[in-house]
Amino acid sequence: MGKFQSTKVFDGYSCVFRQWKAEGTHCRFLHGYGVSFKVTFEGDLDEKNWVWDFGGMKRAVGNIDGMNPKEWMDYMFDHTTIIANDDPKLDGFKTLDQLGIIQLRIIPATGAEQFAKFIYEKLNVFVKEETNGRVKIVKVKFMENAKNSAYYYEDDTLTPLLKEIE
Repeated sequence: MGKFQSTKVFDGYSCVFRQWKAEGTHCRFLHGYGVSFKVTFEGDLDEKNWVWDFGGMKRAVGNIDGMNPKEWMDYMFDHTTIIANDDPKLDGFKTLDQLGIIQLRIIPATGAEQFAKFIYEKLNVFVKEETNGRVKIVKVKFMENAKNSAYYYEDDTLTPLLKEIE
């Protein structure tokens, strides 16, 4: 039996982050990108013959961290400074946030790979709940620019799909 998949690209986000553990590279400094991410949905078709309603983030009944999913994505990635929760300079970033200089977002880890995982984990829980288990996220591609991207997925059967030219 075949499977249905669809993809949606979320873009237009500008954010700044640093990878404080990247000693010896310029990535340890604050740097910013216009980021985007491509989410692959998989599941049975609904009554409209869709796997996922591409406008579903705006029209969602459920939420992510108490916010509509579209609002959550804007809150997390639109003109924000994203810092790892174990960054030794975190208190300084909190001060900048309190002064209104940055919009601080604290997550478990930073970098393209970790952003892909973070987005996957947040969206997959939401999508499964929103569709009563009919749909799941199978892959997230995080792009920090046109040249750099990272994937996160949990199912080893996807490995052949990752070889596709995108």
